[in-house]
This record gives sequence, C-alpha cells and structure tokens, in this order.
Amino acid sequence: MMAIGFTQPGAPDVLIAEHVNVPQCNAQDVLIKVSFAGVNRPDCIQRAGHYPAPPGASPILGLEVAGKVVAVGDDVPAELIGQHVAALTPGGGYAEYCTAPWKHCLPVPAGMNLKSAAALPETLFTVWHNVFERGMARDGERLLVHGGTSGIGTMAIMLAKAFDIEVIVTCGDAAKCEAARTIGADLAINYKEQDFVTAVKDHTDGEGVNVVLDMVSGDYVPRNLQCLAEDGRHVTIAVLGGAKAELFMPMVMMRRLTLTGSTLRPRSDAFKAALADEIAVNAWPLFTSGELAPVMDQTFALADAAAAHARMEAGEHIGKIVLEIGDV
Repeated sequence: MMAIGFTQPGAPDVLIAEHVNVPQCNAQDVLIKVSFAGVNRPDCIQRAGHYPAPPGASPILGLEVAGKVVAVGDDVPAELIGQHVAALTPGGGYAEYCTAPWKHCLPVPAGMNLKSAAALPETLFTVWHNVFERGMARDGERLLVHGGTSGIGTMAIMLAKAFDIEVIVTCGDAAKCEAARTIGADLAINYKEQDFVTAVKDHTDGEGVNVVLDMVSGDYVPRNLQCLAEDGRHVTIAVLGGAKAELFMPMVMMRRLTLTGSTLRPRSDAFKAALADEIAVNAWPLFTSGELAPVMDQTFALADAAAAHARMEAGEHIGKIVLEIGDV
C-alpha cells in the first residue's frame, strides 16, 4: 500500500510517499480501507521529532481516519466487515489501509459524509474528555478557548454551544474572529490587539469563566488563571507556548482553582474505549443527525501531506485539514 513516511525528523518536506506492507490486525483490531485521514498538530510535532509514537503503535503518522472495515481480528464481531466507520487510531492513518482497535470506532451512517467523519475523532475525543470530563463544564457556565479557529477550537465551540455553555475564544486576526463568531462563539478576542484577560473580565462583568481550555501554556497560564471565576478549572492539552509556567499559588488556594490536563494518545485502549462509548451516547448523534458538522479547511491528496503540514504550521487554516486517500 502507499503510505506517507519520513527517514529523519524535520520540516514538512521530509514527508515522502512510499510503499509498505498492509498492516495486520491484532485480535481486537479492524483493518480499515481509508478514504480520508485527519491532519492534527501532534502529527506535525511527531514529524519534527518531538512526539514519538507510543510502544507498539505504527510509526506512520495519522491519528484519525474514516473508511470501510475490510478485515477484523479474532476477537472482533465479524458483522463489522463492510461497515463504514470513523476511528481514533494509535497511528498509521496516512496510508491506504490502517488498523485500529474496534472499540475506538464510531459508525458512519449512509447519510454522513466520510470526509467530515474523518475530521472528527481526534478533536471530538480530546474536547469531550478535557472540557466535559476533566473540566466538568455544564450548561449555564462559561468556557474560554485559545486557538478558536483550530480543529480543537472549532470543535470546542460547537460542542459547548450544543450544551448551552457560553464560549469565549481568542484568535490571531479579525477574519478568524469573525469565523469563530460564525461558528457560534459568543465573544472572539483578537489577542494581538486586545489583552484577553481584560476582555474576558469586561465581557463577564468581572465574574470570569468557569473553564479554560488551554493549548498554549507557558506565560499564558497565569493570565488564564486571572480569567477564572471562583472554583474555576484550567485544563491544559498542549504546550505550544512553552512547557513551564510561574504561578502565584495563593490565588489558586483563595479562589479554589483546579489545574489539570491530559494527553490522549498514550492512554490505554480501555480508557479510549470507555471514552468512545460515552461519546457514542452523548455527542456522536449530534453529528450523525446533521445537527453539527466539523468546520472543514482544505483537503489535500495523500501524496501532498507535506503541503498539508505546511498549511497547519503556518496557522492559516480555519477548522480541519484532511487528506483524501481513496474510494471505498
């Protein structure tokens, strides 16, 4: 099969098309003939040499796909063969065939677009776990999201609004702020022109937000904490702005703040299966029914994965970038 690989870490142009063996199913796996694969920031970080695949995972990039199940492992129900699924994968998505644990797959009904389905698993699993489970967001609360037009940001806006949560986002220019408002954000702050701490306090009459979903970290963390209401929750999912932060801990104590965070890829198969089950009940029907749809940016051919990575790293995209791989 054709897949995208790289012989050494580096810039996007290290990505090359190559022919490799079709992966074999383990007992709990399905083999998917891939139609589309989502492109995510962790793919870029892995390609640059800073995010190695976990033990046992495919070295091929790609954490989410959609396509048709063409084979199953010994412990997988045979009736899955021939079904269309979207899957959270441990790696291997940038290829014509990919394996994934069958319990990490979500069904794609006949009326659902496979390209859209491929754009969902990584961001949906990440946002659901971090905003609703770790962040304990609930209706009537306020959420602050940095990177409002990223794949994670657009998913967070849509899901939060679906559950009656007010959403404030930060973006890097006026066009992205407008896009975020169109998606559903109640307030979009151009962080290059406004201090987001002041803007949040002004918008909330000094009350602040209940949850911050942070992908920046670094010197954003103490500023994020200033945005939190009492008993607020700060959830870190990436450290794009730096791995260290200096905090004034008495404020954490006096305002009873909670600081947490997570990474999805290293978690156990059992954890991801339980998360998939919860999403299947609470969030997936919003997408299969057409009530929600992922915000799509550009689609690239599999052989043009380097261009897809370059677009993501340039920060030009609004929503999800996907690779088109083949028909089903």
